[in-house]
Amino acid sequence: MRYLPHTDDEIEEMLAVVGRKSLDELFCSVPDACRYDGVMGLPEPMDEWQLTAHVAQLAEAMQVNHTYNVLIGAGSYHHNIPETIRTVMSRSEFVTAYTPYQPEMAQGTLQGIYEYQTLVTRLLGMDVANASIYDGASALAEGLLMGLRVAKKKAKVAVSAAVHPHYREVAKAYLEPTCYEMVELPVGPDGRTDLSGLATIGDVAAVAIQSPNFFGVIEDLETLGKDIHAAGALFITSFTEPLAYGLLKNPGACGADIVCGEGQSFGLPRSFGGAALGMFACRDEFVRNMPGRLVGQTQDLDGKRGFVLTLSTREQHIRREKATSNICSNQGICTLIAAMYMSSLGGSGLGELARLNYSKAEYFKAQLRAKGAKIVFDSPTFNEFVVEFKEDFRPTYERLLAKKIVAGLDLGKFYPEHKGRYLFCVTETAAKEIIDAVAGEVKP
Repeated sequence: MRYLPHTDDEIEEMLAVVGRKSLDELFCSVPDACRYDGVMGLPEPMDEWQLTAHVAQLAEAMQVNHTYNVLIGAGSYHHNIPETIRTVMSRSEFVTAYTPYQPEMAQGTLQGIYEYQTLVTRLLGMDVANASIYDGASALAEGLLMGLRVAKKKAKVAVSAAVHPHYREVAKAYLEPTCYEMVELPVGPDGRTDLSGLATIGDVAAVAIQSPNFFGVIEDLETLGKDIHAAGALFITSFTEPLAYGLLKNPGACGADIVCGEGQSFGLPRSFGGAALGMFACRDEFVRNMPGRLVGQTQDLDGKRGFVLTLSTREQHIRREKATSNICSNQGICTLIAAMYMSSLGGSGLGELARLNYSKAEYFKAQLRAKGAKIVFDSPTFNEFVVEFKEDFRPTYERLLAKKIVAGLDLGKFYPEHKGRYLFCVTETAAKEIIDAVAGEVKP
């Protein structure tokens, strides 16, 4: 549906209703000192066809567009999106305002969120999930704050250095103005989190581990969970690639208390970094400390099944001092897409797709090893892994870029100690020919 502006007659009619003679008079309450008096330096207006051509020209200026093969994940993953999702989401009723303040008017929205919550708890192996949070990074930050609320008198949280660097930065921004302290845990030579120094930190409310972590390495969550609980802390599991849990044991089965991460892989295009959604789940005993919205099932006066907001512990709904979160968006459309994606694939479909991602990455590893490249971490990985080449890989990277292949991410930007090492990602969208082309450019 195209945007159609109001006609002059409609504007006059609306002004008459509110008792104003002109649009300028409509804004008479704004002091003159606060109003701009002059002509703004805007370009000349374009008609619809000129504007469409102009936007297309701007898009062509992007060096990397949809015709490129991008072998980078690092928190944002390119997966095939079932056509069923595109078709169903094109229905206008799913793109309307979604804030379900009046349950009698928002049963569709509430049921969609309820189904999403159910699917998330099954995927992550947890008791309860909320209606989502802004994104994976803010979900982790909210998870750490929740851990501090549960622990009450403890003032520190520990976060693995293998957690996505952007997530750690967001968590720091959350905690910096508070009296709480965030400590980073080192990464061992196997690419996994080293907890050997946890006991010496003391006063730790919660410990956050990402698996698969930023290096693609699968953490030993069961062992880590036992050690974290033995230290008297809550165990928080983070993730950027939820598809991995179609193949791996879920966090709940590994003893996690809080699970939070990014759901972009489930039916959402990368779109220059957004929109996305933060998945958030926990054990039932902590539900009163969980941030965001929670939709529950109930019955109406006629005994029919219905849905309502059961918990809304955020400042948009309750007094600020009692709110557990100040995030005012639960990414309603994104959660609906994620629910559609999980429903479309089902448990067996997610398992098959995860296995395909894993197998393609292992094939790529084998091809690179055959050329003498070193896979830096020997721990199991999911669809990402770190590679060290015998020679400077940058010239090869540039050659591949000229062939419309973006070959990995230099880790030096995030981890100076790994400068010159490249993080590669392979999903089901990477054709064997592209994988072989990259390996073929590597000098043995």
